[in-house]
Amino acid sequence: MAKIKKGDLVVVIAGRDRGQQGHVLEVLKDEDRVVVEGIQRVQRHIKPGTRRDNMEGGIVTVESPLHLSNVMLVDPDTKKGTRVGFRAEQVERDGRTRIKRVRVAKRSGKDID
Repeated sequence: MAKIKKGDLVVVIAGRDRGQQGHVLEVLKDEDRVVVEGIQRVQRHIKPGTRRDNMEGGIVTVESPLHLSNVMLVDPDTKKGTRVGFRAEQVERDGRTRIKRVRVAKRSGKDID
């Protein structure tokens, strides 16, 4: 189970955008990177007709991926960065007992999802 998922609110802890918060747009699992909304914006030169949203081409500003170690999940209570832990709880579904892992904020101890 991943510590950071798509849609999570994260804060950047290193780099030129340090201290800024944004929602995760995409998690690149194989590369250990995340794309965060409004963070690490770079300009790309696009040829005409290569993208559906920009048929005429030109210079486009897009979000670039950040390494996972440079972002930290925002605690739902304190609105500050927190480490993520896991807690196993038993859930009964369809007459069977299963173990479900739940993400927990280390700062406040509250469940994240």
